[in-house]
Amino acid sequence: MTGKYQFSPSIIRVLMVCLGNICRSPTAHGILEKQINNNNLKNYIYVDSAGTGDWHIGESPDKRAVEAAAERGFQIANYRARQVCSSDFKDYDYILAMDYANLRDLKKQCPAAYKRKLQLLLDYGGGGHDTVPDPYYSGDKGFELVLDLLEESCTRLLQHIKERHSLGEYGR
Repeated sequence: MTGKYQFSPSIIRVLMVCLGNICRSPTAHGILEKQINNNNLKNYIYVDSAGTGDWHIGESPDKRAVEAAAERGFQIANYRARQVCSSDFKDYDYILAMDYANLRDLKKQCPAAYKRKLQLLLDYGGGGHDTVPDPYYSGDKGFELVLDLLEESCTRLLQHIKERHSLGEYGR
């Protein structure tokens, strides 16, 4: 999905962001999307993912990320990488970076009026980590750690969204 998507004003929009949009952000996207569906909130919350870099645009997520996610019941194989675009800053309510470099890159692009939307995903819970490490060069254990961190933080993020936007009566 691109930044040109027309959202309903009542939908809460979440954008997960990493460097290339092939490992961490599509995994976070898939985890939160499943949690949204499991809580009957798909009519109220929309999630997408993007990268700050442009070199993987149109590609599928990394095979190792797809396999690790699938082992835990998250389907991310059909996602395609895209780059953050200027309209994302207006269109999304939560723009969540995986690490400080991604957050810094987002802050450089983001108009001042929307900077309040930017934060680290692990601000919602990181099991002793403050950022999601890039698993690209770290092997299978790196992908497992990423999944552990993202599952916890997405669970807490969803709880925050439900409370902040009074969605408790809509979901389970």
